[in-house]
Amino acid sequence: MTHPDPAHAAPPRPDVSPLRREAVEIGRTVGVGLIAALTLQTLLYQPFTIPSSSMEPGLETGDYIVVSKYAYGWSRASLPLNPAVFDGRVFARHPTRGDVVVFRLPRDPAQTWVKRVIGLPGDRVQVRGGQVFVNDRPIARRPLGPGRSAEAPDRAVDLARETDTDGRSWPVHDFGPGAPGDDTPVFRVPDDAYFVMGDNRDNSLDGRWPAEVGVGFLPAENLVGRAELVVASWRPGSSLFKPWTWVALKPGRFLRPIR
Repeated sequence: MTHPDPAHAAPPRPDVSPLRREAVEIGRTVGVGLIAALTLQTLLYQPFTIPSSSMEPGLETGDYIVVSKYAYGWSRASLPLNPAVFDGRVFARHPTRGDVVVFRLPRDPAQTWVKRVIGLPGDRVQVRGGQVFVNDRPIARRPLGPGRSAEAPDRAVDLARETDTDGRSWPVHDFGPGAPGDDTPVFRVPDDAYFVMGDNRDNSLDGRWPAEVGVGFLPAENLVGRAELVVASWRPGSSLFKPWTWVALKPGRFLRPIR
């Protein structure tokens, strides 16, 4: 009986199973992380960046905000890319007057806008001389004196604070009397819709303008969620994903609740 010559024996095959196991574990970890992030953004919270000054003084251009997507239930607008998978809202709840909401623009759902809810379904909303009336009752307006726009510091504005009948209040900007949108017809808010306005009253294409120009009436199913918190705020050209630009963060705008 002959025995193989060890010098000519085939070299042992490398054991690749540990490498495969490690690759599988890494893939599983990445997959679980992506699913968790997608679930978080779809069902619970999602970040947005404020693109304009229409909500000054409460929100400024460059504010990085967090939106609660469960506040009013979920619709197709809550999902990435707004897929046509179902109509209406699941676990629907109405916003409260004064809530700051993020929504998909009715004429172009690819755009997300932010405004304040002023009128609920069935309400009658009108602006007279710059003062807002809901169901013929004025939202109290207290002047706070002159101010400046954060986006355009050379632009003088009138500061004021509005207070609803339930005691909830918020600050607004105004460019002065006689501006477009200071006097409107009566808007009767349809069922399953809302009337929204920007806090920067003379620099906001909102519910006072028809859907072809502004928002018109905001369908309930276009709501993405309620704006909850300003995490931070960047000057133009800065980004959360560009660490070298973090020095351009605006001071004093960290972890500010949105009222």
